[in-house]
Amino acid sequence: MADFLQSIADFFHYVFNQIASLKISDAVDILLVSIIFYYAYRFVRQRRAGKLALGILAFVLIMWISNVAGLNALNYIMDRVFDVGIIALIIIFQPELRSALEKMGGNFHNLNPIAEAPPEEKTLSYVDELCSAVEELSKSCTGALIVMEKTTRLGDEIKTGVLVDAEINRFLIGNIFYNKAPLHDGAMIIREGRIHACGCFLPLTGNPNLPKEYGTRHRAGLGISEISDAFVVIVSEETGDISVARNGEIDKGISVKVLRHRMTNEFLPRRGKKKGVRKAQEESNHEENSTLEG
Repeated sequence: MADFLQSIADFFHYVFNQIASLKISDAVDILLVSIIFYYAYRFVRQRRAGKLALGILAFVLIMWISNVAGLNALNYIMDRVFDVGIIALIIIFQPELRSALEKMGGNFHNLNPIAEAPPEEKTLSYVDELCSAVEELSKSCTGALIVMEKTTRLGDEIKTGVLVDAEINRFLIGNIFYNKAPLHDGAMIIREGRIHACGCFLPLTGNPNLPKEYGTRHRAGLGISEISDAFVVIVSEETGDISVARNGEIDKGISVKVLRHRMTNEFLPRRGKKKGVRKAQEESNHEENSTLEG
């Protein structure tokens, strides 16, 4: 018993000595590695790469066991597969890796103090026009897919549509998504506060866990949000429900007031908000919380 207690005491003594010997650089190193692992976990959690990560862990475990147990033939095979497997994973998951790097670059873009934000009045104006258009589309059960570009450029998707370059106007949006209009089936992409292109084709999400009731429009909106930082608004043609897709997640059945609140938070610079805007956002936030509680 005395030896057991002494072993425990020696262990804690060793741990305390290691903690006491930590330098500032060690603490920063641990913090950065923790942040990298945290964001890597967040990135793969909602994507098909999540199951792949478990497979890689199992593969590494088998490699380690074969090495420790002296299973030379198995260890040799695992080493060769691992060398080729890294290249194969980069090729297979190129879209996910590209999305991660683009979002990382977008975060650095947001830290740029020189980058100019659009005027507050202009932002409030097109948020109001968009929300009014979405409200009318929702009431008439007119399907719509509106993508608001942010730091990740959507040039590849814009090439698949028709360039418009027009001011945001509720009547124009209603005409574009009218079910007999030639461009109503595609997505509308908004760039820098203007309708830049319409009739655009978007990549569909590969998420296998989506409910069956999600149609192509919702899957396309979710898909573009997975590979970019765009803010996506979807109106269901069957029910008129309004949905928002952001960062690979989708919220379905929100109100126009909640939509206005989220868009204002997303696009209006926080340091320049007016008191009236803050009050409107507080009311919208209260309604959103009430909806969630109900």
